[in-house]
Amino acid sequence: MLPSGDGAVTSGGFCFCLSGENGGSSYDDDDDDDDINGSSNRGCMHCKRSDPSSSSSCYSCSSAWLDLFPFKDSEKLRRIIASSAKGFSIGAGLKGGLSLFSILARLRRTRLSSSVRKTEAFSNSEAIALAVKETIRYGLFLGTFAGTFVSVDEVIGALGGHRRTAKWRALLAGLIAGPSMLLTGPNTQHTGLAIYILMRAAVLASRCGIKSKRFGRICKPLTWKHGDIFLMCLSSSQILSAYILKQDSLPPSYKSFLNKHGGKDTVILQGVKEIACGLPFSNLQTIEKYYKATGVDIKLDPEMKVPCSIIHGNQACAAHFVTFLVQAYKRALPVYLPVYLIPALIVHRQGLLTRPCTILGKGLLGTARSSLFLSIYCSSAWMWTCLLFRIFKTCNIPMVAMGTFPTGVSLAIEKKSRRIEISLYCLARAIESFFTCMADIGYLPESKNLKRADVVIFSISTAIIMHCYAQERDVFRSKYLNVLDWVFGVPPPPCETPRCKNS
Repeated sequence: MLPSGDGAVTSGGFCFCLSGENGGSSYDDDDDDDDINGSSNRGCMHCKRSDPSSSSSCYSCSSAWLDLFPFKDSEKLRRIIASSAKGFSIGAGLKGGLSLFSILARLRRTRLSSSVRKTEAFSNSEAIALAVKETIRYGLFLGTFAGTFVSVDEVIGALGGHRRTAKWRALLAGLIAGPSMLLTGPNTQHTGLAIYILMRAAVLASRCGIKSKRFGRICKPLTWKHGDIFLMCLSSSQILSAYILKQDSLPPSYKSFLNKHGGKDTVILQGVKEIACGLPFSNLQTIEKYYKATGVDIKLDPEMKVPCSIIHGNQACAAHFVTFLVQAYKRALPVYLPVYLIPALIVHRQGLLTRPCTILGKGLLGTARSSLFLSIYCSSAWMWTCLLFRIFKTCNIPMVAMGTFPTGVSLAIEKKSRRIEISLYCLARAIESFFTCMADIGYLPESKNLKRADVVIFSISTAIIMHCYAQERDVFRSKYLNVLDWVFGVPPPPCETPRCKNS
């Protein structure tokens, strides 16, 4: 038996991580506590025990054992190869799944309408080839990231000792692995993704600050229960205003997403933009022709003060909300099927064999719930703006920003564990759009020296995340922690080391 001062003892082949910090049990299915404070206390993944009062890391505890019972070279190589393969499978699986649904929707759309087929930028075979290429690229990106992180982790541990380098090893490994983002394409900017990962890193860092004695008081405002909804409202004001007034500030894929679920043709958006910006109408006849093609005969007034007739023709605002909601829900369902199906195949791969009805039932319920959120979100955006225009009898840019702010309240429909994810994703998009707008009007001159700022931001963010993964594991939700453990592999408990096995 080794001394307990090293943080763990073995007796009879069992692991007792006395200072182990909450590794995240695979049996934790609680999704209702994901606020800024992090998830509830979780036991060590090796011995399934929990010590809420402990502040040291199970990862560091196991690092001490690795100094005494080091991996064989074959085991290190196996860990690197396995991590690379698992990273590739996740990257290719997620991107491939989303691409598959996108291609199926494209095939259905072109089959139903010959006019759509003529206006497509490229053929179906080219779209499939592009989807396959993107799937491989994202697989290589995550596979290389995982392999690089584990390789650097093993090399530094072998040269400097796992215990001596435990405090900073994962930080450096995450920083070095970050540039693997370049494998998605040397000329492909991922500013939105980089900012989103930065937001995730900021959340983890704030959780560490909340439980810290030194920074706990400073970070206390971050514990606000409904902070995620406020962030969503703030993000919605920028994103939806940009959707109507300046779509060029949004990434092409996100702009396409908003154009689809916003449910309005570009000619209608152009009409709303012109009246909001105080510009003379240039396409009223085009809007009238658009409505006539849908069976609605309308004559628009060039002296109008509010754009309600442009937005929903002859319909009343309340009737438009109801009909738009039904249509939006039908559009949202195909979006969330892969969102719930693909992670279920990865995270709950073992549970699908033992309790498929429970897991698939939760997936279908989650799909229905999230689809309702997205449809209410899009419907209420038009409802709030119409209401505000009617009340103040005018339409301008501040009014559009004010009208799209309360749209974020619809996030309350989602379960608590998903709210922070969605709000952070939208906040990242909003920040990117805001700074693009500021740069376009000259307030923020675009930097020419740093062409790949997205890679730099991503690398710094992954360094913070991987450091928290190694040293502050309890700030992660258990399901995320289980995925990270599966991909990167945590140091084995003492009872799994080669010497222990052979004794």
